[in-house]
Amino acid sequence: MRSLAAALCLLTSPALATGLEIDVAGEGSGTITIDLFEDVAPGHVAQITALAEAGEYDNVVFHRVIDGFMAQTGDVQFGDMEADGFDMRMAGRGGSERGNLPAEFSDRSFQRGVVGMARSASPDSANSQFFIMFAPAPHLDGQYTVVGEVTDGMDVVDAIKRGSGRNGEVTGAPDRMQQVRVTP
Repeated sequence: MRSLAAALCLLTSPALATGLEIDVAGEGSGTITIDLFEDVAPGHVAQITALAEAGEYDNVVFHRVIDGFMAQTGDVQFGDMEADGFDMRMAGRGGSERGNLPAEFSDRSFQRGVVGMARSASPDSANSQFFIMFAPAPHLDGQYTVVGEVTDGMDVVDAIKRGSGRNGEVTGAPDRMQQVRVTP
């Protein structure tokens, strides 16, 4: 009887959430903890976690950071500071070897701490890049895929070096995701 009750509790409880821990190096030094929304964007979460588990996000720069808006990172093709031939001017122009993803829009709102997938003009062009909101941006609602939210370390996000170049491009020494780990 007791084991039946325990099994029923497990069946009715929510599934264990997947998350990320991101160690940031630079002006925003510290760890950011993100809860990923598998129920909202399962394809995007699967892509992000696969890239993180493969170490693809390690040493990738925050290439576009706009004060009062968001910090963008995740270009595993051109954003790895430790890759041969790294050129900060190219960061943000690439993705990964994995395919682009069909949009998974939801009714989740882009509030402070929300993590969204970056894309080009096509709604189905998200690949590896993502951004973390500094402030609410309701104009993004229903236009970009929400993949998670910061649950700890917003002080680290707030300290990430801001861009001073065109469209928030970071110049000089950027902050980077030193290591990204998937958490249960």
